[in-house]
Amino acid sequence: MTVTVIIPTYKPDGKFRKLVKELKNQTYPIEKILILNTEACYWKDALIEGIQQAEVHHITKEEFDHGRTRAMGAAMADTDLLVFFTQDAVPANNKVIECLVKPFADDSIGGVYGRQLPSEDCKFIERYTRSFNYPAKSRVKRREDLPELGIKTYFCSNVCAAYRRSAYEKEGGFVTKTIFNEDMILAAHMIQDGYGIAYAADAQVIHSHNYNYIQQFQRNFDLAVSQTDHPEIFAGVSSESEGIRLVKQTASYLLKQKKPWLIPDLILASGFKFLGYKAGQHYRRIPRWLVEKLTMNRAYWKQG
Repeated sequence: MTVTVIIPTYKPDGKFRKLVKELKNQTYPIEKILILNTEACYWKDALIEGIQQAEVHHITKEEFDHGRTRAMGAAMADTDLLVFFTQDAVPANNKVIECLVKPFADDSIGGVYGRQLPSEDCKFIERYTRSFNYPAKSRVKRREDLPELGIKTYFCSNVCAAYRRSAYEKEGGFVTKTIFNEDMILAAHMIQDGYGIAYAADAQVIHSHNYNYIQQFQRNFDLAVSQTDHPEIFAGVSSESEGIRLVKQTASYLLKQKKPWLIPDLILASGFKFLGYKAGQHYRRIPRWLVEKLTMNRAYWKQG
């Protein structure tokens, strides 16, 4: 199956350079690497030096949208598979593409996403969160898993993900205006239409964030906004129960690791996440000037 890699960038740095260098060394052939860069003034051609498949397209900050920008890249590709990375996701080895492609041997698979491993500087609690969301065991999620998995049935991450182009096009591609969650929205449409979404634990990238409390609030505010805007997908499944399960399991893990002093940090971070999520659910009742302070993506609210 042929592969196009699509990477949105904004002020790309050393991690992006590592990403494209690792893509060059992959065991599975990549036909083209499409880079959709926001603001040409922040771009340096040296970032893709020696990467023959790379092709750069510049857009403005006003034109960027998590869904529309990726859909733009997908429209430029004519390969069997569309593979997406974020600019700060560094392949852990040279078999990431190979491992993303493998599950597509099953014709019913519409999308595949990889495992995110913590960076060296990742905080202790976030390391556990990575293992909670990205376990060591692969699995395929289908419509019949909704009673067991709830919202995690739809979970998929464009940090490292691949989609069958025929299924992508059948489901209408990425929603072209969304603050967040374009990957889960597409995965949900695929699952509701009978496709499977595979989690490939052997397709590994190094990717993590050390968000502070305010950033946790903002990220979860944006998460709730995206879910509120798509009730046809998210209204019937609860995110909060999954969040509670994560908090309980993390607290238990901290006690087992004899690090109880980290529990207050867990409680505070979880509190900010919860407050951000609840605020995002009711964003339509909040004045626009305040919304722009609560969000992590102010540019989204300035778009028409």
